[in-house]
Amino acid sequence: MKPHFADRIKIPPGFWEGLRQLGIAAHDVARKARLPLTIITEPVVTTTQYFAIWQAYSDLIGETAIGIIKLATVFDTAKYPPTVLATYHARDYRDALNRMVRYKQLCPPESLHITEEGEHCTIELGWLNTEQPGPSMLVGITLAFLLELGRRGTGQPLTAKFVEFSQPMGDVQALEAYFGCPIQMGAKGNRLTLYQRNLDLSFVSYNEELLEILTPALDRSLNDQQRSRSMADTVKWIIKRSLTGGRIDIQTVAKELSMSDRTLQRRLTEENTSFKHLLAQARHEQARKYLANPLLDIKEVAFLIGYEDQNSFYRAFRHWEGDTPSNWRKKQLGANSL
Repeated sequence: MKPHFADRIKIPPGFWEGLRQLGIAAHDVARKARLPLTIITEPVVTTTQYFAIWQAYSDLIGETAIGIIKLATVFDTAKYPPTVLATYHARDYRDALNRMVRYKQLCPPESLHITEEGEHCTIELGWLNTEQPGPSMLVGITLAFLLELGRRGTGQPLTAKFVEFSQPMGDVQALEAYFGCPIQMGAKGNRLTLYQRNLDLSFVSYNEELLEILTPALDRSLNDQQRSRSMADTVKWIIKRSLTGGRIDIQTVAKELSMSDRTLQRRLTEENTSFKHLLAQARHEQARKYLANPLLDIKEVAFLIGYEDQNSFYRAFRHWEGDTPSNWRKKQLGANSL
């Protein structure tokens, strides 16, 4: 999954209409989220504002699980934005999911990764442009909508095999009834596991003519977006996402970008940088972010940014900031409390 760096998220008009049908006024959401009322008529927001809107909806609806189910089922297909219409009118469920993964890049901050293995298909939810996981309500609605898409497209009451959430989601029994499968809370990630046999089911909503109009336009938008991104930014984002997974090297990143490490190094040289420089930059930026959280101890921060031993982290941090991690943290926390 490749990142999108512009922190501009467009809220589809159907979102506000869906809330209205549930008896929640857009103005109340904006006020609760402490955002200007203009977001209703000019709905382009930052990631932080987007998360605040979802948290406000969650607070107003009261019960997370019920809020997820209500919004997933009330959303009118006629109000879907083009990126979602292109999935609803796909040939079959597999085609719809693959389109959803692809076009999600046009409307971050959610990112989706799909894996087919044996009799199962797993879709994992991740986040672009942010280290913070989105509100529980947004996590739940994203996974619920993927199943809802299959139900509406096929016209059949499909069920999932298993659903995993990393955060509490409220009424587990209500969610198990909706998804038709066991739900696990406190998991390592947020995943929807489907039966692979359902992916071959044709969509009764398949519309070839509409897809012939939508697909080229969406692909052009995606290509324009990717061209406007620097290779250095893309590489740094991949590094940040991979630091805690162990050793990160140029070969690993090149593979993710579907190019050779020599080609990647050449592209970075053209942008007057190097993999080594971007790795150090990514670690430095992540170290500052993690150290600002007093709940993480120094040893944990070292691990999170890919250092196997604390001493290497101390040496690197002294080089970056001219101070030890613990002293730097004390000064930062002290300044913030003023």
